[in-house]
Amino acid sequence: MADITLISGSTLGSAEYVAEHLAEKLEEAGHGSEIQHGPLLEDLKTSGIWLVVSSTHGAGDLPDNLQPFYDAINEQRPDLSGVSYGAIGIGSREYDTFCGAIEKIDRLLTECGATRLGSLLKINILDHDIPEDPAEIWISSWINLLPEV
Repeated sequence: MADITLISGSTLGSAEYVAEHLAEKLEEAGHGSEIQHGPLLEDLKTSGIWLVVSSTHGAGDLPDNLQPFYDAINEQRPDLSGVSYGAIGIGSREYDTFCGAIEKIDRLLTECGATRLGSLLKINILDHDIPEDPAEIWISSWINLLPEV
């Protein structure tokens, strides 16, 4: 089974809760998981499987705890061709920049050679009071995309 590093960026905690819930679901399915809330790039292996969960605040901005991670990748442009990842955004459709943070992260990871597994999940908090619910449905399909290790 695979080892997945969950990377969360959150302003009010919703992305952290989703990441923690998904870590439990991954472990129940026999996968290993490690959660990094707002990690620094140097704290992560530039290979393996990442699952990025980020809320959006302001005008499509990244949460403060994830901004240094994003900035380091954007400035250093590391070779992430050894990374496969999933991406989940949390936001409100009331804003033009709905899930703008995860879209920025998704684009940057792809530019650095990482490969996204599956579709980008965008959770509208206006439709889901508990964002863990749609994330749990999504993860059950995403698990099937994980490479055999």
